[in-house]
Amino acid sequence: MATIKIDKKIVDYRVEQPENEVAPDTGEVAAKSDTAAALPRETSADGKVVRMHEKLDRPEMLRGSTYKVKTPVSDHAMYVTINDIVLNPGTEHENQRPFEIFVNSKNLDHYQWIVALTRIMSAVFRKGGDVTFLVDELKAVFDPRGGYWQPGGKYMPSIIAELGHIVEKHLQYIGLLPPVTLDKHQLRLIEAKRREYEEQQKQRDAFAKSEGPDGAQLCLHCNTVAVVKMDGCMTCLACGDSKCG
Repeated sequence: MATIKIDKKIVDYRVEQPENEVAPDTGEVAAKSDTAAALPRETSADGKVVRMHEKLDRPEMLRGSTYKVKTPVSDHAMYVTINDIVLNPGTEHENQRPFEIFVNSKNLDHYQWIVALTRIMSAVFRKGGDVTFLVDELKAVFDPRGGYWQPGGKYMPSIIAELGHIVEKHLQYIGLLPPVTLDKHQLRLIEAKRREYEEQQKQRDAFAKSEGPDGAQLCLHCNTVAVVKMDGCMTCLACGDSKCG
């Protein structure tokens, strides 16, 4: 074995693990864990494997996305900013992970718990690993005073649940969560509603294509859209029926 002279100060070390290890008690070859092999691997500039962890230094610049939230329970909007760190840019292992989150608003009623919550969430982001569990935890929070309805008819149980939906949207945007897709039952329901709406529009179009004057009404006597107001009395131009006799 060749001798290697170390002429620099040792500041760190690691133990190289072979692909297949021999168990000392049974002598059998143990294959590398599939879970460990499936973990995302990011490489730094010097070729070493780097994973998202809490000791990772914050870069000078981070990519940020800001989401505006306007709720009916407050006169002022909230602005949620999530900054992402890009690991191993320019390599095949490039990965974008959330690094920190901020919430800003003119409304100071919830300032204390918003600051505490965002600091804890930022710490969880920097910890690494699977951070998608935050979405379900936040969306499950209910306000004891009752929730509110968003524009469009979607019920939101609390402001915290709204924050969970924003985090979910952002994780889908950067690829940590798959996009939401409709199942076959929902697709069939949408198709049925679409056909029902088209049938209603056909009925309206039948009246719209009438040869009567603009603003004419349906005559109950001859079923023609030709009733107009003449000399102060509603009169049908097709059959002559009039309420004034």
